[in-house]
Amino acid sequence: MAKRDYYEVLGVSRDASEEEIKKAYRRLARRYHPDVNKDDPEAEAKFKEISEAYKVLSDPKARAQYDRFGHAAFDGAGGQGAGGFDPFGDFGGFGGFGGFDDIFDMFFGGAGEARRRSAPRKGADLRYDLELSFEQAAFGFETEIELPRTEVCGHCHGSRAEPGTAVRDCPQCGGRGEVRESRQTAFGRFVSVHPCPRCRGEGKVIETPCRECRGSGVVSRRRKIKVKIPAGVDSGFRLRLAGEGEAGERGGPPGDLYIYITVREHEFFRREGNDVHCEVPVSFVQAALGDEIEVPTLSGTVKLKIPEGTQTGTRFRLRGQGIPDPRGYGRGDQYVSVRVVTPTRLTSRQKELLREFVRAGGDGAPEEKSFFGRVKDALKGHA
Repeated sequence: MAKRDYYEVLGVSRDASEEEIKKAYRRLARRYHPDVNKDDPEAEAKFKEISEAYKVLSDPKARAQYDRFGHAAFDGAGGQGAGGFDPFGDFGGFGGFGGFDDIFDMFFGGAGEARRRSAPRKGADLRYDLELSFEQAAFGFETEIELPRTEVCGHCHGSRAEPGTAVRDCPQCGGRGEVRESRQTAFGRFVSVHPCPRCRGEGKVIETPCRECRGSGVVSRRRKIKVKIPAGVDSGFRLRLAGEGEAGERGGPPGDLYIYITVREHEFFRREGNDVHCEVPVSFVQAALGDEIEVPTLSGTVKLKIPEGTQTGTRFRLRGQGIPDPRGYGRGDQYVSVRVVTPTRLTSRQKELLREFVRAGGDGAPEEKSFFGRVKDALKGHA
């Protein structure tokens, strides 16, 4: 019977990449492997055909010969064509797999999975979201949180067995956690490896499970944990508490607890990095004549001198009145912006005084005219 085209066997196009060919082979090999199709008499022949196609198409030199000459490239004596390539030679590698352990681990879980099942495993990490006030984030504080988590059972100490009872090697697998099945095929003797169904790949059998944890080795608890928040944290900061997560499995270490910080906005202060910004109102008289005012800071109030003629938007710097750096690199500054407040309700006497101020030339009109005059002259110069 004529052989089918190798590309047709694997279900790929003639311009398929090496990765596409490998994926197609793995998918079909899982489907038609004789050990998973013991009741299908044709499975072995299909598997042989699939493996032969992959052996050729996965080798660049052999694939080039096949693309040029077809099956005739491999019809020479001894199953080898003119290129000297034998699609059945060195078949123990299964066309690029690392060997029998790899391919059977892919098909059946294998020894690797059994070892993973019985190995110690670190517990899961936990997350806790904590909201802070502006001041708490700036200076740090210590608090106590409560969260649910799994912990090692205090009754059996994680052994999963009732104290005083035995934990013995599985009689079915002898403590290996895996069982092997051998069968003869056209390619030789195959040994398939499966996780032991009796101990589920762990290699141990518990005759009497712990009555507290019901054989799981862990119990659920609500635990209070003290947390120290360092000074200078901000929204998005993540604090790690090692070993405060879920309990590990089979003697593995516990996971970690990650605390994610969110900082509430302040009604007066605004943060930029480690600096603090704020705006303070001053009266028209204070801005015009100058004054000394009290300004709130995170550490209390301080005196700030406002020079005469201060305009709205003028910004002053208070060194060292900002937020401490969480890494210990000093402290930021505070920037105070001045906003001149225009009075809205004036008495008759106040209005008269302001009119007198204007009559005395105190409205700044000459300066305004001078300014607009300069703008006009500048525009003329570009006409």
